[in-house]
Amino acid sequence: MCKFYFFAHYAISRYAIALLAVMIVFSNYEAQAKIIDFADHNLQEPITGTVTSKKDGMPLAGANIVVKGTQTATSTDFDGNYTLDASEGSILVVSYIGFATQEIPVGNEKVINITLEEDTNALEEIVLIGYGKQKAGDVTSAVANVKAENFNKGQLTDAGQLIQGKVAGLAVTNSNGDPTATSSIKLRGNNTLYGAYSDPLVLIDGIPGALNTVAPEDIETIDVLKDGSAAAIYGVRGTNGVVLITTKKATGAKINTIEYSGYVSTAKIARKLDFLSAEQFRELYPKSDLGANTDWLDEITRTPITHVHNVTLRGGNSQTNYIANINYNSQQGIFLKSDNQTFRGRLEVNHKMFDDKLHLRFSLLGRENKYTSTGAGDSFRPWIYYQSMRYNPTAPIKNEDGSWYQNTSKLGYENPLSLIKESDGNVKTSEMRYVGTITYTPIEALTINGNFSLRREPSTNGYSETLNHISNLRDGFAGYSNIGGYTDTDRQMELTATYDKDLEDHEFSVLLGYSYLSNEKEKYSMNNYGFQDDYFGGWHNIGVGNALQRGFAGMNSEKLKTNLISFFSRATYSYKDKYLLMASIRHEGASQFWGTNNAWGTFPAASIGWKITNENFMNDQNLFNEIKLRIGYGVTGSQPEDPFLGIAMLEYGDYAYVNGQWVRTIVPGSNPNPNLKWEEKRETNIGLDFSLKNGRLSGSIDAYKRNVVGLLYSYKVPMPPYLYPTIMANGGNMINRGIEVLINTTPIETEDFSWNSTITYSVNDNKLKSLNGSVFKTDNDYFEEGSVGYEGQVASSHRVQVGYPIGNFYGFKVTDVDQDGKWVYEDANGDKVAYDDFNHAPEDRHYIGNGIPKWYAGFNNTFRYKKLDLTVNMRGAFNFQIINEARMNFEGTQNGYRDNRLTSVTDKVFGKTTLSPEVQAEYNSYYVEDGDYWKIDNIALGYTIDKFNTEIIKSIRVYGSVNNAFTITGYNGIDPEVNTSGLTPGVDRREKFPTVTTFTLGLSARF
Repeated sequence: MCKFYFFAHYAISRYAIALLAVMIVFSNYEAQAKIIDFADHNLQEPITGTVTSKKDGMPLAGANIVVKGTQTATSTDFDGNYTLDASEGSILVVSYIGFATQEIPVGNEKVINITLEEDTNALEEIVLIGYGKQKAGDVTSAVANVKAENFNKGQLTDAGQLIQGKVAGLAVTNSNGDPTATSSIKLRGNNTLYGAYSDPLVLIDGIPGALNTVAPEDIETIDVLKDGSAAAIYGVRGTNGVVLITTKKATGAKINTIEYSGYVSTAKIARKLDFLSAEQFRELYPKSDLGANTDWLDEITRTPITHVHNVTLRGGNSQTNYIANINYNSQQGIFLKSDNQTFRGRLEVNHKMFDDKLHLRFSLLGRENKYTSTGAGDSFRPWIYYQSMRYNPTAPIKNEDGSWYQNTSKLGYENPLSLIKESDGNVKTSEMRYVGTITYTPIEALTINGNFSLRREPSTNGYSETLNHISNLRDGFAGYSNIGGYTDTDRQMELTATYDKDLEDHEFSVLLGYSYLSNEKEKYSMNNYGFQDDYFGGWHNIGVGNALQRGFAGMNSEKLKTNLISFFSRATYSYKDKYLLMASIRHEGASQFWGTNNAWGTFPAASIGWKITNENFMNDQNLFNEIKLRIGYGVTGSQPEDPFLGIAMLEYGDYAYVNGQWVRTIVPGSNPNPNLKWEEKRETNIGLDFSLKNGRLSGSIDAYKRNVVGLLYSYKVPMPPYLYPTIMANGGNMINRGIEVLINTTPIETEDFSWNSTITYSVNDNKLKSLNGSVFKTDNDYFEEGSVGYEGQVASSHRVQVGYPIGNFYGFKVTDVDQDGKWVYEDANGDKVAYDDFNHAPEDRHYIGNGIPKWYAGFNNTFRYKKLDLTVNMRGAFNFQIINEARMNFEGTQNGYRDNRLTSVTDKVFGKTTLSPEVQAEYNSYYVEDGDYWKIDNIALGYTIDKFNTEIIKSIRVYGSVNNAFTITGYNGIDPEVNTSGLTPGVDRREKFPTVTTFTLGLSARF
């Protein structure tokens, strides 16, 4: 053992001595090489320094520093530091987006610190235009850009909430407080009846996604392509506009930073409906008094706690770098068991090689979401909320024997707390996105790009009810359980080649591209009941329920696959930086049109711009920095959502007795229509961009007209000669007109204090011009859509009619009440009719409101005093109406069900008398209210500390915020911000998950 130890020690020592000698020799050689290199090139020691902003002294990460006239260049790290070899007498050219470029002469100093001033010309910022970037001053289309520093603050769950109220013409709606809900977005009105796409296309770093795909804390900028000339490059997918989300990137020379941001928040119901207390209820309805005092809403709600943690790591250098983001969001809703947990992770690696001619990028994005389920469907939590409103406040929670109090004789009447406690379930969704990008620049002007992505999203859900659930006590569904799920897979390949050239007065760019996108979705579901106990069955062991053996279990599955193939091209041209042109064309085919004569569509676009301030006749004025006039025209398309509508389809029909067996018949499922084609949206946009007083006042004004032709519609056809009663075909057209205004201003700016303000305004007018096509006609110039519910009944709520806008409410119109508290109606002829004489005939209905706001406004303010900042964001919607389902259900004095009532049940109708108990619940104009509102939506106060005695901590910011702080409105419901999308907007559902006001305390730090 000793000999072995001595031998090993001796060998290792000799190896270490030899290695040390080699290192010394190499070090001497390297030092001599450096001396020779400095001597040969007459270089001094490398120059170091920091690049900061003159306005706030913050370091500028990613600033470019070039030795003028050479290829020597670098960029600053996250702390604004740089190192660069430069000869005495050379000139450093320092540039950074949004700041004026500076040229710094090099003397014999070793440290050169550089301070950059903000470029007051906001039009020179860089914006995304789809498959590329462009200086804002050269953009000829309607494009909006919002940067991270201007995002809303606080408890925000998706990208839509970041820019709410900040983009003119983009309506972002959060109509309820469900922790699993995402924002609803709509741009420039409705554009289809039955087309596949009604929302703007959302792209995350060029890959299709959703507003909640990436964590809000991981987003750098959001660009919105609003008009047809901008969105046409995306063809059918861009027919309703495009939202381009850019995640944070790793840039610079030396990158080794860590960022942390996190917050904790709580919430309360923003506004509660005023229901009768137990004492008030028993006073009005003594026969329904059950002796208890129960606040059912209080029993099913809680004070929720939400915490979010976000960590961003950046590392590497200018050749190879990475960014990694980890985000954890644990959100509690105000209802018991309304929990939502989301974990997101993103890794992006960049590598440059071959003298930076080849750029490789790989990104991996993962998301895992899990939320609790208290019902068989996503709408069940609102159902529990509805039960808490209607349930008798004098009813006890439990009986004396400890069982739940239930009234099984009343239809749809269920103890809300028991619904939560006697059920269990969850929904799990995972998403993985793999993206690889290859960018090759063989010559300076040519860039070839390949983008390849795979997205796979599997989701599973399960739900069970115990034997004590009312579904068993009332309906005999012992332990009802269900499971289901889906797998959604997207594959995309995009190849582009871009040639950019600058020839003195002429600057142009040409883009050629090919895109392939496929989607495959598989679904399944099954349910069972008849479990003998709560221990061995349920959704984890669904097969043991005896409903399966008895043939009453349900089972279903489906699969759908679609693809979209596109060829596209775009050209931009600038002459003397005065006259601008952009033109694009996209030719694409969709699988939904398989079997038709029009599977392929062609969508052109063109726009021009004129920089008026660059004309010679503007040289002597000093008011305007920029005036640019824009005119654009673009065509986009929309296909049907269902596939194979161009060919005849078969489906299962009724059973028939054949050869001693009952077998399913096969019958026609659709009529063929080989002439089915794309809807086309043809849009004209005229815009003006301006900047004056050195950028203290800037903005844009846009006016547009969208004409949608060939609307997809299901027409009734005679049988025979047709084999199916309806056919999908192209028909009429729809028009949207509007104006959008954006104004940015800095009313006050001093060394210590500044006030920046943004005002947005948009107005839209929509009209359905026709339903008929050249071949197929409608029996009527209208159709009914949507429904509202009241006291166990359902009525049609909306009418879509030629000559009118989308979103009209259609129902009975009441003008008064008589002395007995009964409605006085207006009939079809405009005559007043008493309640007892009114027939409630369909032809006596009227247009009684519209659920889509005619105009929106926003007013966003940021105040900064030294290191203190305050943001106050406000927004509103105006000139629209809301159907108040809660009042319709809970304000009538008839109380056959003995449900609880709103305190307004005793109010005088039209200021005259209370409603008669003989009046039955119904949908009429009395329950349609003006929905105008103005929200002080987001208030955030923060303080930044950026001076520490340690180099580890670079800066810390602490802040507090309130979201959905105040609402100014005359509406009597819980919140006038309701869903305004689709053909049935403006209904405030009685069971809608109530909106909440959130209070947040957060911290962010850079290391």
